[in-house]
Amino acid sequence: MKVCVVTPTYNERENIASFIGAIYGAMRGEVTVCVLDDSSPDGTAGEVEALQKLFPSLILIKRPKKEGLGRAYVDGFTRMLERNEFDVIVMIDSDFSEHPLYIPKALAELSHADVVTGSRYVKGSKIYGWDLKRKVLSFFANRVYARFIIGLPVNDVTMGFNVMRAGYLKRVDLTKLPSAGYAFIMELKAALYKEGARFAEIPIVFVERIEGRSKISSRVIKEGVIAPWRIRFPHWFT
Repeated sequence: MKVCVVTPTYNERENIASFIGAIYGAMRGEVTVCVLDDSSPDGTAGEVEALQKLFPSLILIKRPKKEGLGRAYVDGFTRMLERNEFDVIVMIDSDFSEHPLYIPKALAELSHADVVTGSRYVKGSKIYGWDLKRKVLSFFANRVYARFIIGLPVNDVTMGFNVMRAGYLKRVDLTKLPSAGYAFIMELKAALYKEGARFAEIPIVFVERIEGRSKISSRVIKEGVIAPWRIRFPHWFT
């Protein structure tokens, strides 16, 4: 099984080396890693270039400007799928909020699923670094609001750690997923489900970013509120 881990970066120089090292360690070197850097001014791309000497299968895609997580993933998925060499595509945040150690466990779940997603809201999961208000809001947004509207068979629709069979990802028209921020994750899962993909969830310990600063803006939040309705009732937005 050939696996490609795709991760977008913006100002992640402080932790990108340890993060990439953790992926290769978890996978015992049997993996391709694709980093999508949106022209980080802190020199993230330079750190990745230095690591390419140590990890020959590490790919760096330098994007011309910051366009958001969704646009970066569309670019990365499209390029990696065009290679026709990967059986599985993994998407994961580069800030250790979801640890790469979960990748092998998720891959094992593909024996009975086509998409395996991490979850903060199933038995065995934990969240560190959030106050009670944020936990309650996120729980409501995922398990009540978005899940109910979209109808996805998962408890954590915005979780950024997802392991997908490449064959199903190829069926999705990525150009029709409009969100630039984290709402893109909802849109992608909904599109995969529509294509008949079977879903499974694994519990994870979610840790608020270890290094750097959060990049969730008010625009991204607004996009996340609207996205479930756009997914469920697309004719309202045409």
